Amino acid sequence: MGYRFAAAVALAVAVLTGCVQNPQTGQYEPTRAGLGAGLGALGGALIGGVANDGRGALVGAGIGALAGGAVGAYMDRQEAELRQELAGSGVDVVRDGDNIVLNMPSNVTFAFDSTGIRPQFQGTLSEVANTLSSYEQTYVDVIGHTDSTGPEAYNQDLSERRALAVADFVSARGVIPPRINTGGAGESQPVASNATAGGREQNRRVELYIRPYTG
Repeated sequence: MGYRFAAAVALAVAVLTGCVQNPQTGQYEPTRAGLGAGLGALGGALIGGVANDGRGALVGAGIGALAGGAVGAYMDRQEAELRQELAGSGVDVVRDGDNIVLNMPSNVTFAFDSTGIRPQFQGTLSEVANTLSSYEQTYVDVIGHTDSTGPEAYNQDLSERRALAVADFVSARGVIPPRINTGGAGESQPVASNATAGGREQNRRVELYIRPYTG
């Protein structure tokens, strides 16, 4: 179950301006919270910060929320398994507080200008899906990124389609759809300079943000 990237951008703008959207008028109104909390999570906030429509479905599926004191150990175990599975695969595993980020370079995951997952990577991604399925008390935000080569609109579409391809793959292998959100950042979030071939290669990626479900 995903949502459109535009909705995530709208939320990010609201956070950065200290406003929230009135659901009845559609207008952004000031809040007392201001910039405060939430900015530290902007690594995944364009996706993970949006209210997750799957929460009710997780409750209906009998998946309980993690208690505060159990979150760290739960994510520690999941991180250890993912690091073991992904060693030597070209996928980076990064711990960000209670979240885990998997950085999948597009040259590992996809052929050039394609949304088809490379056959040689499918075994690795299947192992990731197995671990995600075992640790069901988490959300998985799948975000596609591109470099700045080519039209911006095309890059946005490609990033969204690649994120959906990864989400569909892990969903087909046991990760229930209410846990999964997808979005595309296009060329808007580079991690390196687009002026060099090496930088562009780093910018072409799919990231998985794995977040604990705490209710």
